[in-house]
Amino acid sequence: MIRHHPDKNLLLEYASGSLARGPSLVMAAHVQMCPDCRSQYHTLNSLGGALLSQSPAQPLQANAFECLMTRIDQIPDKNGRQVKSDSDASQATKKDPAFDNLPRVLCKLLAKNPAHSWKNVSRALQVCRVRTGQGDYEVSFHRLRSGAKLPEHDHRGQEFAVVLNGSFSDHYGIYGAGDFVFRGPGQIHRPIATQDKDCLCFSAVAAPVAITGISGLLLNPLIPFRPG
Repeated sequence: MIRHHPDKNLLLEYASGSLARGPSLVMAAHVQMCPDCRSQYHTLNSLGGALLSQSPAQPLQANAFECLMTRIDQIPDKNGRQVKSDSDASQATKKDPAFDNLPRVLCKLLAKNPAHSWKNVSRALQVCRVRTGQGDYEVSFHRLRSGAKLPEHDHRGQEFAVVLNGSFSDHYGIYGAGDFVFRGPGQIHRPIATQDKDCLCFSAVAAPVAITGISGLLLNPLIPFRPG
């Protein structure tokens, strides 16, 4: 059961197309996994369409068609399937069992990143960074080893994340597959993966995390941040 969802304002931003590219990918993945948010999303789209039909015509931007096609690629139908299929998307994830049963939007993202690979951050954590064509958020998959604990850390900027497989806990709660996670500056936590399986998450972060305590004085300057 999915217990953690984005708030209504964030869902409205996503439905209206005003949310930045990085967080929108996280939202799209959650919406494709969560029947409740998917229903709300379609309701907001219907309301937005009704309001748009009553608005005066506006000139289109030069890249309006490309933006529209990108949005279509992310839109799930009422059963959670994406409107547009892409055989290359499923091929992109076949070689890595960690990417089994991903939301369609993430399969397509991996298809556009054929050189994606895992990097060992520590014995507990692996990161697979992907390119998204924007310069504000670092967008990555994170795999936390079962039973592993990350260092306690704060956030220098907003973090949007969705749990894809497995689960983790912190002092805010327990997060399982499909759960949406938002953290902002001042929200200090220490994620701990459950013992039964690795935890796979997908995230967009606006700034690197800041490890708390004395160790942070040494490690924080070394934490990379590569938006794109």
